[in-house]
This record gives sequence, structure tokens and C-alpha cells, in this order.
Amino acid sequence: MITSLTWRGTVGVVKPTYDSGSLVEFIRLLPEGIGVIPLYLGLKEYTVDEFMEALSVYHARVAELAEKGVDLIHPEGAPPFLLRGYQAEQEIVRKWEEQYQIPILTSAMTQTAAFHALGIKRFVGVTFLGSNVADLFVRYFTEAGFDIAAMESMPVERERRHTISAEEIYSHIKRIFLKHSGIDGIYLLGSGTWRVVDVVPLEEDLGVPVVHPVAARVWCIQRRLRVRQPIHGAGRLLERMP
Repeated sequence: MITSLTWRGTVGVVKPTYDSGSLVEFIRLLPEGIGVIPLYLGLKEYTVDEFMEALSVYHARVAELAEKGVDLIHPEGAPPFLLRGYQAEQEIVRKWEEQYQIPILTSAMTQTAAFHALGIKRFVGVTFLGSNVADLFVRYFTEAGFDIAAMESMPVERERRHTISAEEIYSHIKRIFLKHSGIDGIYLLGSGTWRVVDVVPLEEDLGVPVVHPVAARVWCIQRRLRVRQPIHGAGRLLERMP
């Protein structure tokens, strides 16, 4: 699928919802020459049942992207995979790669890779999803070998998630961070609420790296496509490109 506009490769992404904010940010941060083909699941309820039932639609979307001949497939949306557990996710991806012979990276895989690259072993996580769901995420990261000091929910009404201010986000995450000791990093789960630029003041003031889903996917996709183009003003991961 190489063209004059996608000479560095094409990535097919499966978006969980029709919200466009994180897709716009993702494409903006990708280096020139990397093409993006987005497909969608259309999730609406953000419940455990909906996340678990989404796998059949992921199968269909991954097959469609493989048929288009992309260089890399990225099923976005950490919850549908996190809730299944680390080993189950690895098995799903292994079967896809065997079937389609195309590299596949889930959101959770890009994030755990970012933790390793940044030297993060013990972290606090923040999500806009409810605490009952957040508790299940802890199991995944524990299975993946990390020490989770806390995975806390940020109580925000769904209609406000795209308008919440950077100052509110900063204050909330800082309060969570200061409640714990021995923290190597901060994890923001869910790309629809936080912007990548939100991580910069947190990293500067708290002195630890912040893993943002969009930044992690941009960094990991660059690595898998053998591209290395650092980005300034979007956090430590994209600036240093470890």
C-alpha cells in the first residue's frame, strides 16, 4: 500500500467509539509519510458487558484491515483487552498474527511497552471509567509484571469528558500521586479524556514519566515501522523516543 503519501507505511486502527478527538491527535503526532486507515466499533455504554462482547466486532475489523494490506494493525481501546487479562490478550493477538501474517499491537501492549522503555515498575493509574472496571485493570497489569499502587477513577460526567480543563486534570492526578510513595510513573487510561499536552506539566512538576495512550501508540507504531522522529512538547516518551 505504498504511495507518495504513505511511503513510511500504513497502519490500520480500530477505534472503539466514534469520538474523533484522539484520532485527530494521533494523526497529528505521527511523522509525515505514515498513513492511517481507521475503522470503528461504535461502543456507547462503556460497561463490562459491552467491552467483553466487542471482541467479535474486533475480529471482523482486524480481518477487514488485513484484507486492505496494511503494514501494521492497531486495535485501539484498552478495556476490551485489559478485562480479559494479560495472557488472554497475548493469545488473541498471537492467533491474529498467525492468521493474517501482519504485526498487531493492542493499546495495552503499546502501554506496557512504554512502561518498560521508561523504566516504570510501580505506578498509579487514573481513568474516567468506574471503580468497578478500574479494579479489573489492576489484574491485567499485575499479570504483566507491574506493581500498581492505585488505579483510581476520576468522577466526570460523560458529557463533560471532552471539555474538562487541563487544570482540573492536573489537580486531580497530582492529588492521587501525592497519596502514594515509591511511584515510578503515572498512567492515564482512556485517550478520549486527556490530551497528550496534559502530561507535560505533570512530568515537570512531579519528576516522573506519564504514559498517555495516544503518545504510547505513536511511539510504539514508529518503532514497529522502523521510524524514529522525536516530538517536542508532547511528553518524555515522544521527546526521548527510548
